[in-house]
Amino acid sequence: MAERGYSASKEQLHNRLRRIEGQVRGIQRMVEEDRWCPDILVQIAAAQAALDKVALGLAESHAQHCIVGGSPDDQEERTRELMSALGRLVRHG
Repeated sequence: MAERGYSASKEQLHNRLRRIEGQVRGIQRMVEEDRWCPDILVQIAAAQAALDKVALGLAESHAQHCIVGGSPDDQEERTRELMSALGRLVRHG
């Protein structure tokens, strides 16, 4: 299997994603408990911000490992792929 740019920090990435998963479960609990809407929205914003931070870290790793550190022949295509993925990321809101 090919090594990915995030391979060195995979455990840290897993830990962050588990924390986000816990945040989402907390939001589900808040809905089940009929909590105040603004409190739920604050928690949703926090989960989205956490996911955005993970996404930007992955994008940075990809840029460093797969584009800058990759084959010069693939740089243009990989840059286009990264920009397309980032475009989808910023359109989510």
